[in-house]
Amino acid sequence: MQRYSFLILLLIFCSFAVMGIQFSGQEIVDKTIEAAGGARYNNAIIHFTFRGKRYRSKRNEGVYELERTVDSPKGLIRDIVSNYGLKRTIENCPVHVVDSLITKISDGVNSVHYFASLPYGLNAPAVHKELIGDVVIKGQGYYKIKVSFDKEGGGTDFEDEFLYWIHKENFTIDYLAYKYAVNGGGIRFREAYNPRMINGIRFVDYNNYKTSDLSTPLPTLDKLLEEKKLKLLSKIELEDVYVYIERDCC
Repeated sequence: MQRYSFLILLLIFCSFAVMGIQFSGQEIVDKTIEAAGGARYNNAIIHFTFRGKRYRSKRNEGVYELERTVDSPKGLIRDIVSNYGLKRTIENCPVHVVDSLITKISDGVNSVHYFASLPYGLNAPAVHKELIGDVVIKGQGYYKIKVSFDKEGGGTDFEDEFLYWIHKENFTIDYLAYKYAVNGGGIRFREAYNPRMINGIRFVDYNNYKTSDLSTPLPTLDKLLEEKKLKLLSKIELEDVYVYIERDCC
């Protein structure tokens, strides 16, 4: 009898131990990247359309090209950001980009690819992850992960604040928020919808919300969402998404 009682107590103890498992911010992000595609990102060629512009990314073990193609009165403009900087062509002819536009064009290309490829970019060397708490949203449990950037390697907007809500069981980014300083500053909160796996890589669209109060702490935005106190600003939708994994093509 004592033996059975001991076994029951041991099982109860183990159950509570499992329930009490705590992950670090880095571990949570690692699990999230793995759930979204993992190593497939490292050799992926991704095509998609966003707001009438065509985008293409190509990654090969750290070597990358991020491309945006736009139809314009001047012809077909192609901007490519890579390990070597920015290159622009018009109708396949290289053109010089003045210094004052290099950062603006590069940031515009980078930003779209960054959000389209989340959570892949969260393990870049200049990115720091911190678990700051958890919350229940619409009956689902989430980790709150704060993300910050080093000045060196963190891009021109390294001071921007980011927060990600990661599902405790599925390890998916279902909500994210960021505070930025350019163009007068602002706060955005995104709610993911239409999740789909395309050739092993996860993509989502977003409801894009805003709040006019720039003093609003990002961790409180989940509460404002449930209280319907955020204003829907736009939809972030990726169309015509295609994914090729280079080693799959060999």
